[in-house]
Amino acid sequence: MRDDLVRNLPLAGEAAPVEWIVSGGLTDYDAAVAVMEARAEAIAAGTAAEAVWLVEHPPLYTAGTSAQDGDLQDARFPVHRTGRGGQFTYHGPGQRVAYVMLDLKRRGEDVRAFVAALEAWIIATLDGFNIRGERREDRVGVWVKRPDKGEGHEDKIAAIGIRVRRWVTFHGISLNVEPDLSHFSGIVPCGISERRYGVTSLVDLGLPVTMEDADVALETAFREVFGPVDRSERRSP
Repeated sequence: MRDDLVRNLPLAGEAAPVEWIVSGGLTDYDAAVAVMEARAEAIAAGTAAEAVWLVEHPPLYTAGTSAQDGDLQDARFPVHRTGRGGQFTYHGPGQRVAYVMLDLKRRGEDVRAFVAALEAWIIATLDGFNIRGERREDRVGVWVKRPDKGEGHEDKIAAIGIRVRRWVTFHGISLNVEPDLSHFSGIVPCGISERRYGVTSLVDLGLPVTMEDADVALETAFREVFGPVDRSERRSP
């Protein structure tokens, strides 16, 4: 990983390994938020370990705290108003959503450093597939240059949207593995409407990647950035 990304990242210190939970099938969004909020409260109270929860959702749109109504262009799927930061985004089958519930009291109490760590995690994950992901100061998420689509064209491959309560994080990241990219056309993703910016996925980039492949790469990169994990047999927190 590049030095400019790993500098000042939050560290786990002597914290216990992060519980790593993977759910099969499709997870209801409202139920997921309720589970996350309960787990975050338990982490803040010291009665539960930190956790990362990997899920897929049925097709839906979520609106963050900065979402503009005009960015919802076609409500073809359910729209969920959520307390995470950011604007409109899409979740659906073929997209890996990672809900990240970490205790920032153990990791530096620095939200900006935490977001930088999430970006570094995604970039390291993509590097495992020989894809160069990049962050942009004026655009949230991780981007891939697409010279095949024209000079200066870039596509977003991963989104970030978090919430922090009592210094415990929840919500997290989404990585496009093989979603139906046409589903993004119902919104202006993250409020970015310029035509030279689009959306892509690992498979769209020509890689025959499965969700299981993506999960392995995510876990390997997470260990690099945030420290050890404890693989759980549970399907939800």
